[in-house]
Formats: sequence, C-alpha cells, structure tokens
Amino acid sequence: MKNRYFALLVFLLIGYVSNAQEDAIYTTKNGAIQGYDPVAYFKDGSPVKGNKEISTTWMGAKWFFSSNENLNLFESDPEKYAPQYGGYCAYGVAKGGLYKTEPEAWKIVDGKLYLNYSLKIQKDWEEDISGFIVSADKKWPELKADQ
Repeated sequence: MKNRYFALLVFLLIGYVSNAQEDAIYTTKNGAIQGYDPVAYFKDGSPVKGNKEISTTWMGAKWFFSSNENLNLFESDPEKYAPQYGGYCAYGVAKGGLYKTEPEAWKIVDGKLYLNYSLKIQKDWEEDISGFIVSADKKWPELKADQ
C-alpha cells in the first residue's frame, strides 16, 4: 500500500512539472498524441505513428495520420477520434490534474479514446474505469477552463 501512495505522489509531482510547459489542449511538441494517429486506435486496435506528410490542424493542434483514409475519417468527425480530456491522462484528470500521456497507455471505452500517463498508471486506472471516468467528467470542465 505504501508503494502505491508513493507511486501516486511521484506521478503527481512529475506530471505537475512536465505539464507546466504545455498550455494548449492536445498540443505537444510532436503534435497531438505525440504524433500518433488517433484513428488507428479504433481501426487497428493499436497505436500507430502518424506520417508528418498526412496531417491536419484541429483545436489548435497538429494531428498526424498513417493514411489519407484515416485523415479523412478524422476530418469528418474529429470528436469521435480525439482522446478524451484534451489528450491528458484520464487518471490524472480524475484526480484533479493535467498530466502528459504515453501513446502506448490507452483504452477505448464506450467508443471513446482514453490515454494515461504510463502503463503503470493505466493499471491503477483500470481498477475502476467507470468510477474514474465519472470523476474525470466532473472535473474536466474546470480543469479545461483553467488552461
């Protein structure tokens, strides 16, 4: 139990420091989702690195895709494919903070893409996904407004 609380404390401290530099929803220095194709999570069932030649801008962020087909799907309904909570860690939002994410730490729940800080944090999130989503949904509007 002590290790779990220590891991959460480290997670919160690292996330606070690393996210202090990010000021736009979905934006990282490598594009949204660190350059990964958001549609691929749904179509391929895995994270796929996008191609910088196949891109679009949405919500102030650059999005990259592995194919023109995926780009077209995204442009026809970006909210369907974009990760929840502005691309921030779903577990972190549930806990009241904005933390970067790892493209490999993901899950689609009820047709929505959720990202997490790391595979370790994702395991904690998976212990009560529905509860964390309810909590994050309540906290997200205020966190988003404070950006």
